[in-house]
Amino acid sequence: MSCHTGNCKGCQGCGGCGNGLSLFREELELLRCFAQSPFLPVACAAGAAEPVYLENGRDKAGNYAAAIALLQRKGLIRVDYDIPLKNFAYDGYETYPCKGSMALTANGIRVLEVLETQGVTGEAL
Repeated sequence: MSCHTGNCKGCQGCGGCGNGLSLFREELELLRCFAQSPFLPVACAAGAAEPVYLENGRDKAGNYAAAIALLQRKGLIRVDYDIPLKNFAYDGYETYPCKGSMALTANGIRVLEVLETQGVTGEAL
């Protein structure tokens, strides 16, 4: 596993240094959502960099913002605010002017396959 541009030596849990990949519960929940759908909705407020994912409830939006940022930093997902999902109503996202999509990267697909093969669940973390 490697970070975006090679082996990461900063050890932020990306797995690039060979120490293994660290995932928080919310990151694992999002990866499970990607297992169900290859593209997920994302939004952000005007001028804000914090991603918003509301599909699992508004009460978890703050936790998911951090998880999205971590998954993106680890090179497991791509976030594109300029590529909205076609035929997705974005119900609940009306107050967010920037509506886009998230998708797994090739590394994210590999990690998801390993997690599924090993039967990793949220309780195992």
